[in-house]
Amino acid sequence: MAEYSRDSIKNIALIAPHGAGKTSLAEAMLFMHGATDKLGKVDDGSSTLDFESEEKNRNMSINSHIAFFETKNNLINVIDTPGFLNFLYETESAIKTVDGAVLVVEAIQGEVSVQTRKYWDMAGDIPRIIFINKLDRDNTSLEDTVKSISKELGVKALPFTLPIGEEGNFKAVIVLIDMKAYTYDGDGKVQEIPIPEDLMEKAKAAREHIVEAVAELDDELLEKYLDGEEINEEVMIKMLHQGILDAKIYPVFAGSATNLIGIKALVGGICRYLPSPIERKPLKVKNRDGEDIEIEPKEDGQPAAYIFKTISDPYAGKISIFRVFSGSIKSDSIVYNSTKGTKEKFSHLHRLIGKKEYPIDIAQCGDIVAVNKLKEAHTSDTLCDEANQIIIPPAELPAAVLSFAIEPKSRNDEDKLNPSLARIHEEDPTIQYHMDDETNEFLLSGTGQSHVEVIVKKLKDTYGVNVELHTPRVPYKETIRGRSKAEGKYVKQTGGRGQYGVVSIEIEPLPRGRNFEFVNKIVGGAIPKNFISSVEKGVVDAMKTGILASYPVVDIKVTLLDGKYHPVDSSDMAFQIAGSMGFKQGMKDARPSLLEPVMKMEITIPEDCMGDVIGDVSARRGKVSGVDSLAGTHLINALIPMSEILTYAPELRSITSGRGSFTMDFSHYEEVPGHQAQKIIEESSKGKGAEE
Repeated sequence: MAEYSRDSIKNIALIAPHGAGKTSLAEAMLFMHGATDKLGKVDDGSSTLDFESEEKNRNMSINSHIAFFETKNNLINVIDTPGFLNFLYETESAIKTVDGAVLVVEAIQGEVSVQTRKYWDMAGDIPRIIFINKLDRDNTSLEDTVKSISKELGVKALPFTLPIGEEGNFKAVIVLIDMKAYTYDGDGKVQEIPIPEDLMEKAKAAREHIVEAVAELDDELLEKYLDGEEINEEVMIKMLHQGILDAKIYPVFAGSATNLIGIKALVGGICRYLPSPIERKPLKVKNRDGEDIEIEPKEDGQPAAYIFKTISDPYAGKISIFRVFSGSIKSDSIVYNSTKGTKEKFSHLHRLIGKKEYPIDIAQCGDIVAVNKLKEAHTSDTLCDEANQIIIPPAELPAAVLSFAIEPKSRNDEDKLNPSLARIHEEDPTIQYHMDDETNEFLLSGTGQSHVEVIVKKLKDTYGVNVELHTPRVPYKETIRGRSKAEGKYVKQTGGRGQYGVVSIEIEPLPRGRNFEFVNKIVGGAIPKNFISSVEKGVVDAMKTGILASYPVVDIKVTLLDGKYHPVDSSDMAFQIAGSMGFKQGMKDARPSLLEPVMKMEITIPEDCMGDVIGDVSARRGKVSGVDSLAGTHLINALIPMSEILTYAPELRSITSGRGSFTMDFSHYEEVPGHQAQKIIEESSKGKGAEE
């Protein structure tokens, strides 16, 4: 395989919401440039890139997939990203890796969706071009879609190609810079044709809009343009390239990915206008002292690479996919992992098209390549020279906002669950899992319901682990609002060695968060010292199961006032039981109440969703503690009971059309309102009855 210098490499991500046609576009690029033998299709499961079984089942990308192809002395590395909001981390990690992006817009809608805006904003300051897809479908319009792009995204979007034919008759495009037309057949063959006479004036006018935009980029050029001088093509392309890098111009290309129309023109635009690694801004990193420094994309610089994706295959092992930002890395070399503080032995390097490997000897500056079976490396790790250690800041992990309790179906499944989830976590660091000590449930958390469902399916299909999903239990607690005195009496004297223990206690509430306090006020030896701790043990044991709904009891002070003992029949066990009995009776008389966990939430939403979201927070018994206004968005700070937000992620997504997000942390416990508490107590009673 040919080696490419950094100025002939293009690293791009395809970004868009689900359904826009990103994977179909990537498949078309690969097929038309000879990287694949046949055109992979999402609908029939023949996609080269969406090769995982769950992707085929759902007809959607779940992971980012890597591919490359060669054209006109350029190497194009393509990352096809997921378009479903549950998998945003894959997209964000890809964007951190590439130098440019192609936003895919579905022409069928005729306007830019709110989800498209989210992906556009996510791309930050990397240069972008736009591909309007599916123009061969009914009720599509290039002009209407371009207007919507300019309006909704607030950018200067200019058509660089025009369609020849509408809807089902769309078979060709005009490349405006060159003023040439090309027709496409279903086999990917391209043929130059004359520009139709009836479109000539329209094409000239559209090209003139591009010329005007170029002239406006430079005062001297604008003056010449206004004086009637022509701008030659070489200057045009150079200025357009710079204008796109400076985010002043956004080219729009027309096409149909599934019918291979306009794909060559789009790839030509990628090669002409998007930056190579050499044009990338210096990368901001931290040195070994934690100081901020920048590294340049130098071929002869110290090696610096970032692992942006991991594939964990039960048969092939771990595959680490990384971008080289400086220097080079050879096969069979030793590279330092500065994130882990360990050395990694590199085996054979390769490029990827889906899951197919293409061996190479060296990864040059700007390359995106893969290596198998690194021992310690994980996603977001930095690879560098040990003598010149740096850390490349990782992509920010989204919060895991939706949790499910998972229950293994067999002992064998239980044994394999933790190691299997550890392997999946290597691929997807956004998942979290742990045993909840309070509810005794094993919790699996992710960025949304689809995310968790995909993980469960992967457990079954890839690792043979079968589990069931349940809504997690809320860790309620019980406490008291008043004080009381009670006696605990455990006496059994029916012959032989008996049991004898009598205690008198007082219980009272403690401030929230103090948990438990035990005070001994026994005087005169009413209970021997060695049995005092037995009483406390009995109380603590009784607090594990409250009297209202069997939840743990907290924030209670217990004072041991008096008691009786028998020199022969008293025992540790007798006083434990007496302490437990006294506590339970005292709690009944001390106005017991139920406590619920309250979560501190930060909800980020668009301005136009403010009223709906605040109304929804109130409906969930939430309290808004503050609202901060940001650029076009609002940040709502609120306190909401955990029981009201177990499925909040999909519900917020519905209210905000996918534009809202939130984070949450535990805040405190507070008393459950009476009517709500009664429901919880009744449900608990039903559960006990079912168990009995």
